[in-house]
Amino acid sequence: MARALAVSARYDVGKQTSNASGTLLSARMTDRYNIHSQLEHLQSKYIGTGHADTSKWEWLVNQHRDSYCSYMGHFDLLNYFSVAENESKARVRFNLMEKMLQPCGPPSDKPDDA
Repeated sequence: MARALAVSARYDVGKQTSNASGTLLSARMTDRYNIHSQLEHLQSKYIGTGHADTSKWEWLVNQHRDSYCSYMGHFDLLNYFSVAENESKARVRFNLMEKMLQPCGPPSDKPDDA
């Protein structure tokens, strides 16, 4: 019970801090801004994290490519796929690389917003 109270006290909604000029800032708002700026930094650094304008197709392409890279990087999964498909490991790796070009097909045409 004491642990639950300590955890809830840590995330108190009404918690406020003061800055150098003496005005009160909500801790939640500063945390939200900090998290938002970190997310923007990650989105600019890594392609697969997406952004506000990421389409469903782009998100699915990133997911499929990440999966194929993971399959090729894990030796046991590659062995499993080669046995299941009755193909050599090199052929399975080649097929996965081929699928990475357009894993979800060509992108759909977007209507012009003119």
